[in-house]
Amino acid sequence: MRRGELYRVRHPTGDPKKTRVFVIVSREAVIRSMFSTVVCAPVLTNGEGLSTQVEVGPAEGLKHRSWILCDGLTSVEKSKLTDFVGSLSPVRLPELGRALRSALDL
Repeated sequence: MRRGELYRVRHPTGDPKKTRVFVIVSREAVIRSMFSTVVCAPVLTNGEGLSTQVEVGPAEGLKHRSWILCDGLTSVEKSKLTDFVGSLSPVRLPELGRALRSALDL
């Protein structure tokens, strides 16, 4: 489990969908720690090209064009991150960082 990996989560808390893809955004130290959760951003099929969104698609293991929504950060139990979808490329990881900074106004 690493930052930038995408996982399909079944029955995500507070989400009406049966499954949702999330990307891990927590720092590596937290991911490797004994904490039971990591911070993730949801991946949705609709995006608006905002500075807080990162476009992803088949290159990252998804079936179609989608967007990481950094305004929707949530904690997800590590035990629910079992259905690996893909990873962000080294080009996309800095884009994720910029979107997170924008979403958190840093």
